Amino acid sequence: MKPIVRATLIGASAIALWGTLAPLTALTGGRIPPFQLLATSFTLAFVLMLLRWRLQGHWGLALARQPLAAWLLGVGGLFGYHACYFAAMQRAPAVQVSLIAYLWPLLIVLFAALLPGERLRLRHLVGAALALGGVWVLLGGNAGFDSTYVRGYLLAAACALIWSAYSVLSRLLPRVPSEAVGWFCGATALLAWMAHFAWEPTVWPDGAMGWCALLALGLGPVGVAFFTWDHGVKHGDIALLGVLSYAAPLISVLLLMILGLAEPSARLAAAALAIVGGSLVAGWERRSRVDGRVGEEGA
Repeated sequence: MKPIVRATLIGASAIALWGTLAPLTALTGGRIPPFQLLATSFTLAFVLMLLRWRLQGHWGLALARQPLAAWLLGVGGLFGYHACYFAAMQRAPAVQVSLIAYLWPLLIVLFAALLPGERLRLRHLVGAALALGGVWVLLGGNAGFDSTYVRGYLLAAACALIWSAYSVLSRLLPRVPSEAVGWFCGATALLAWMAHFAWEPTVWPDGAMGWCALLALGLGPVGVAFFTWDHGVKHGDIALLGVLSYAAPLISVLLLMILGLAEPSARLAAAALAIVGGSLVAGWERRSRVDGRVGEEGA
């Protein structure tokens, strides 16, 4: 297997793991305060990386020596996104939160088009319009906008903005190694524990299902996924990964339905198709351009 194919497959595993974020969060019971959930998940992620470092014969101290910009971006992105996400999950239905938060692939395409050497194209605008139409169908549609969940909707939108900005700006720091993310996870956990003890009561899951979901969060979508994604975008086909990432909200919604945490509906299906379809329209041109360049080089 070619190295680029292997790296792309590794990166794609993160997309599948992120699709489990909403179902696992819902399975914790919805009672754990957001900062406690954030702190616990990232503590598990940091311990996972610490074990890897020990197996390599060191404590990862050299990896902690990163530029201040890398620390601010890494901790700000991880802490900000997940704090908003877990808070949103407690204030709005899981399906709506999942679909709104997973607008980040589209926003990555739009923001990346503003980087030096790139430009905003018609397909980007068409894709944005389709995806935003999907959000309108999701939040409005025939059922009407439910103002009860407006705070949850806004927090989910903040998730999309934070993660897309984090992902695009990370491209400006290509020399930061993937394993340094372990220290960003540790710092995120520390900040979350401080916020939790300052502002929240401590509430643990009631049953075995809740504890298993909490453990899976820290090991999967809030653990291994960050490292496999970083490896994939640095060594694999980043354009293909960008397109594949639009499958995450569909995976999330399907899992919620399978677990009985969401009811199927035509409105939900239309919203999901519009959001994912809009993202594909916006991102496919970027994929085609990369393929064209590869073909020219091969010739």
